[in-house]
Formats: sequence, structure tokens, C-alpha cells
Amino acid sequence: MNQVGNPALEAEERVRDILVSIGLQDTLAYRQTSPEREARIYVGRKAPEGLEYVRLRNPITPERTVMRRSGMATMLELLEHNAKFRPGLALFELGPVFLPVEGETLPHEALRLSIGMTGAWDTASWDKAQSQPMDFFDLKGVVEALLDGLHLTEVRFQAANHPSFHVMGELHPQVRKNYAFGQDPVLAAEFDGEKLTRLSSADFANKAISSYPAMVEDIALIVDESVPADALEALIRQSGGKLLVDVRLFDVYRDEKLGSGRKSLAYQLTYQAFDRTLTDKDALNIRNRIVKQTKNVFGAQLRSL
Repeated sequence: MNQVGNPALEAEERVRDILVSIGLQDTLAYRQTSPEREARIYVGRKAPEGLEYVRLRNPITPERTVMRRSGMATMLELLEHNAKFRPGLALFELGPVFLPVEGETLPHEALRLSIGMTGAWDTASWDKAQSQPMDFFDLKGVVEALLDGLHLTEVRFQAANHPSFHVMGELHPQVRKNYAFGQDPVLAAEFDGEKLTRLSSADFANKAISSYPAMVEDIALIVDESVPADALEALIRQSGGKLLVDVRLFDVYRDEKLGSGRKSLAYQLTYQAFDRTLTDKDALNIRNRIVKQTKNVFGAQLRSL
């Protein structure tokens, strides 16, 4: 007899396994809440008008009268409560939110993945000091590890405005006032779990590994403050061609000496071929193409490291 699997459930378990493997704790929270509790995720506790909730006829407490619409609101409550007892938290929850459907008795139970982090990643011990509080880059690393583990490629981070965030992923100072948080940054993210699990796949293609050595060098480019780092990186990859196998941003530098409204972005470039060992001339040709193209498109200037 052939056994039929459950792809959706298996995809959810892959998400959980990846996040647990990088150090986050799986959580299970109340599905019941109140509109007032959820409104804390907005500046001034002012939620958008017209939000509809699934209301309970016999709520267990006056504070839990409706079914939740937001996974992030629940996650922030978990962080608020548990931060009193531990110096660092890195949590996630994969569970439903309940969205009323016009003309229907039952709501749409939409799957959401919420992530919350605050405090230090590691606690102090006899052989090491406590690490620095987690920041946006820790959250970004978690998200990148998750997407990489799900084999979701060509994902881009783009700047956007959100009423709950000060910097992408870092809770807005005016929203923090709605909670009893300490001084450490509070990081949060929420994903459409249905889309995330649908796009992920247990089947993926492996890439061949070259038997020839790679060449690594750094390049720093001075550009206008308005130039996004990912846009510059995309142009570097395009200009470098197939011999440029990896590009990694490792430094952002600002100084009056660079000029008003200018910044320096430093990237580590990796060159490698599958049929031969590259020479210094190969690396120079790739570098020259990158410098020329970034200058033409973004007005970039090469900076000495």
C-alpha cells in the first residue's frame, strides 16, 4: 500500500526544525485576545479603522474576548512577559490567526510565522562575558538562515515604512512605550506562513563545487547615501560575470571626508572558475568591469581600504 504524505505539514515542520537548529525556541501562545491588546502594536495604540474580529460568546476572561488577527502582537506579549525572567530571548511561533470572511460563519485561519528577539544571544559564564544585545542584523541573519534552509533563492530585502517599526525589524520607540520592555532593542518579524511553506520545497538542485582554488579580494565603493546596498550588489554581480561566484557586504562607512550625503560600501568578492586556476589578470579584468559599471550607473568612486 502506498503511503500518502502531508506536504503542508511537512513544510511546517521544516520551518520549525530550521529555526530550532539555529537557536530559537518554539512557542505556543493564546489564540484569544482583545482588540485593545492587539492595538498595542501601533503608535499611540491606534489600530487601523474597520478591523473586524471573530468575537467569542463566552470569553474565558474580559481580556480575551476575540480571536487574534496578528501573530506579531502575540509574540510581543510573549517577549514582554518572559524578558523579566531571562537575559535573552529568541522565540518563534507558527500558528493561525483568525480573519473574518464576509458572508461566512467560519473565519479564514491564516497561518502566520512570528519571530521575536531581545536581549543578549548568549548568557555570561565563567569562561566568557555576556554578548552584546541582539540587533537588526541578528534578526536578518535568522531570516536569511530560514530562507536558505527552505531553499528560497533570489530573496531581496527592501526598505519600507511600517507603523510598528523604527528600523526594519526593530520595534518603533513609540510602540515600545506600549510594553514593559527594558533598554535592549526588540526585534520582530511576521511572515505569511501559507506562502512561506508553499514556496519551500524538499526537492532542490545541488550546485557543483569547483576543484580549482578561489581568489578573494575586497573592494570599497563610495556612493550617494540614497543608493541601496542590495542594488549596488546586484550590479556588482552582473558586472562580474560568471567568474564572480560570491559577493558579501562586510562594512558600511560614513565620514565627512567622503563628502556630504556619501557613504562607503565594502564588499568581499570571490572569483572562481570550473575549468582552470584564475590569474591576477583575470581578477583585475573583473574588478575593472565592476568599477566601470558602478561608476556609470551609480557614480561610484573606488576607495582605498
